[in-house]
Amino acid sequence: MLTKPISSITPFTLLDYPHKAACILWYAGCNMRCLYCYNPEIVLGKGTIGFDSVLEFLNKRKGLLDAVVFSGGECTIHKKIAENIRQVKALGFKVKVDTNGSKPELLNDLIDEKAIDYVALDFKAPPKKFETITKSNLYDSFEKTLTILLRRALPFEVRTTYHSDLLDESDLQKMIAFLEMNNYCGNYYIQHFRNDAETLGNVGYSKKNILEKNLSTAKIKVVFR
Repeated sequence: MLTKPISSITPFTLLDYPHKAACILWYAGCNMRCLYCYNPEIVLGKGTIGFDSVLEFLNKRKGLLDAVVFSGGECTIHKKIAENIRQVKALGFKVKVDTNGSKPELLNDLIDEKAIDYVALDFKAPPKKFETITKSNLYDSFEKTLTILLRRALPFEVRTTYHSDLLDESDLQKMIAFLEMNNYCGNYYIQHFRNDAETLGNVGYSKKNILEKNLSTAKIKVVFR
């Protein structure tokens, strides 16, 4: 019986891959349970779309789409994700992977193969708050993934979801300092929690005071979105 790993497809976006027209494949399941996560139906649910249907969809979008975003949930936990990515790459699309950084070896192999073109890496929290927020012990894996990306000639971005009850300004400053210490340069995206969304955790309203702060440094530009 063929598995159906994908929860849904966003057929068109201009926001998720820089300067590219893309679609998003939302893979079901995740190895974290972030309290602020607003995709509980994806994280806790099962896929409804098989990859054969994805290939059929993409074959009809040649010339209309530039790229395919592999997202979730956490797409890298799926057994056939590398094969799926290779198949999409073979069709001529650019490939972006959204990841929590929990599978550094897989990502490294895909970079070696030149199977991916762009990565968005989630920086969930500093070490002391990581397990509380993500309900996982995967911080070391995140750090390994960041190290791999910093050493490779592959475009990537780092991003954090901010909720005022979970992270404060000093946490963000520690995270920025950590990125600087590891020679990360460029944009660091902080996306504010969506107050109107259903979440995995029992989190309340997030104050938006942080949006008024200038947290950028000489090397890192903090972009709120």
